[in-house]
Amino acid sequence: MEKQKLPNVTTGLVLGIISFVCCCFSSGLGGVLMSGIAWFLLRKDEKRYMESPEDYDNFSQLKTAKIIAIIGLVLGVCTLAWTVFQIYQLGGIDGYMEKVNEAMELYGVEQ
Repeated sequence: MEKQKLPNVTTGLVLGIISFVCCCFSSGLGGVLMSGIAWFLLRKDEKRYMESPEDYDNFSQLKTAKIIAIIGLVLGVCTLAWTVFQIYQLGGIDGYMEKVNEAMELYGVEQ
């Protein structure tokens, strides 16, 4: 019988890489979501592989994708924690909104 590829490995790898980008350009929540979805899909494929390892041939790619998803999850959590800390330092949501309004008035942007 010809060996198959695990179905969610490529998707998990792509989601793990996207989670890096989401960590850099958002508050970290996007990175946590993307890497969480990748982790879930990869765990499913890992269980499928453990049931019949002789049927699949891309387990090394699964391990790589899992590592990338874990790194994306850690970065996302750290970025999210930093964002929450920064908002707390500004005085909560109200303090943050005051700073945003001050900046908008400074640059002449109408609300």
